[in-house]
Amino acid sequence: MALSSFGPAVFQKFAARTTPGTVAGRLKALRAAITDAGLDGFLVPRADAHRGESVPEGEARLAYVTSFTGSAGIAVVGPKKAGLFVDSRYTLQAPLETDSKAVTVLETAQGGLDLRIGDFVPAGGKLGFDPWLHTPGEIKDLTEKLAGKVTLVPSPNLVDKIWTDRPGAPVTPVEFLGHNRAGRTAADKLAELRKTLAAENADVVVLTLPESINWLFNMRGRDVPNFPVILGFALVPQKGQPTLFVSKDKITPDLKKGLSGIAKVADVATLMAELRKLGAADKRVWIDPATAPLALVSAIGGVSDAVLIEKRDPVLLPKSKKNDAEIGGMTEAHKLDGIALAKFLHWFDQEAPRGKLTEIGIVEVLEHFRREEETCIDASFDTISGAGHNGAIVHYRVDERSNRTLKSGELMLLDSGAQYLSGTTDITRTMFTGKATAEQKDRFTRVLKGMMALSMQKFPRGTSGAQLDVLARQFLWQDGATYNHGTGHGVGAFLGVHEGPIGFSTRYPAPLEPGQIISNEPGYYKAGAYGIRIENLVLVVESEVGDGKFLELETLTLCPIDLRLVDEKLLLPHEKDWLNAYHKRVLREIGPSLKGEVKAWLKEATRAI
Repeated sequence: MALSSFGPAVFQKFAARTTPGTVAGRLKALRAAITDAGLDGFLVPRADAHRGESVPEGEARLAYVTSFTGSAGIAVVGPKKAGLFVDSRYTLQAPLETDSKAVTVLETAQGGLDLRIGDFVPAGGKLGFDPWLHTPGEIKDLTEKLAGKVTLVPSPNLVDKIWTDRPGAPVTPVEFLGHNRAGRTAADKLAELRKTLAAENADVVVLTLPESINWLFNMRGRDVPNFPVILGFALVPQKGQPTLFVSKDKITPDLKKGLSGIAKVADVATLMAELRKLGAADKRVWIDPATAPLALVSAIGGVSDAVLIEKRDPVLLPKSKKNDAEIGGMTEAHKLDGIALAKFLHWFDQEAPRGKLTEIGIVEVLEHFRREEETCIDASFDTISGAGHNGAIVHYRVDERSNRTLKSGELMLLDSGAQYLSGTTDITRTMFTGKATAEQKDRFTRVLKGMMALSMQKFPRGTSGAQLDVLARQFLWQDGATYNHGTGHGVGAFLGVHEGPIGFSTRYPAPLEPGQIISNEPGYYKAGAYGIRIENLVLVVESEVGDGKFLELETLTLCPIDLRLVDEKLLLPHEKDWLNAYHKRVLREIGPSLKGEVKAWLKEATRAI
């Protein structure tokens, strides 16, 4: 079927969301506001008050000011120059999206704010920041780094002052999960949380992360793209009912009914007053210093002798350990996704050699096959559809400006995922349209060997993802190559596609535990030429070896890996055995749902080597 046979995408839009041409004018307006506020500079982070990867349109301040649309970064605007700090995922993307004459793009490490922020503000100057958009840890760290040079000053958000047509806060319906999907009642989850509070001698915990709040109350929403949550804050006391704080427009009969007997619902405008009451009563308040806005923390601790217990959000770990119902749902979601991907890859193999496919067209067709399943309600993130050299941009997002045609003989990197009512998926496949070069097959096979090495590894309880990360890199390292991103991130169950506190990266020291779901996605990127990434999701399970003291990884993703890109000479016998067994399982589990040419294609794509 030709591209014209498919309709436009519903979940993803391709109009350019920003343009570099707006940057100079907005910087001028922001500098005027900075001067009026008696400041010498202002910080503009990507984050909103909920630290979400997806943010509502009206919270996308970094994109508004700099035109950069990546999911992480921060800008500093001084009187004469502006800087945009991004991590290694965005060093190619950021200069293409912003006005490089007005904004200096600098690479920085993930985590913490960069010392070089001070270079954009006059010595002895005042650097303003919105305390709702920064954590206490961030501001403390930056204050220490800039000591004696620049003073950090809390301020109303100056971007909001110049953003005259800023979209309003989202208001969407709420739904509550039945026990067949949640696996545990909200009352059970709250009881467990209260035990944790008692163990830490905490009177109350302040929850700010939407994924924690929505999981705890077994509710979901549509406030932000790709992330099925409603936005709000929650106070959960050790004794008594918790309170959910949301925009007053969201306080509907459905929300009250769904939380009846579980939690009270209040206007978010009353949150600060409630926090001050906790402070005045000298309560012991648990906050996560890595995610809670400084504004909330200041409201608690600024008026009393209240004790702040600064520890990680206590919901994150139990949420990451999926129960049987959640695992069953995620398993079902990956089977549905595998069926859609088989249909798509069969179509791609037919059409790609003709040299007429575009990056946007490829996204549209993949979404079409996913939406054939009525329980698919959204993408889990904007699809990364990188043809040829665009595949080397790790978090590339195609739009109408960058859209290019996939030429015969090029690699195609496609990183995508979906939100099914049963669960969340995330998968990357690298495809080819002709005869691969020896270099491309070598790099693809080394990436594949790394992915398989991690997939096959058994490890003792207490092992962290940070310890396992090197397994996926070893074969690239042996040839002097690497990749500048983590090997894997946690994935939520019909929640966020990126979930803490675990993953395969030096950033994740937490021990892995049964029930956690993580991506396994090593890659290789040759700037200006091509990108390679292979990604499956894996489930941490108890191992049959080690008398219950060992864990291993069970692969959830069901989709062929392109054997035409594999250099079989580089594979050892046990690696061939794993790949053949994986493909045999793919055929067994999704083959019965396919017919005709697609089923025949799948049999060939999963052939034994």
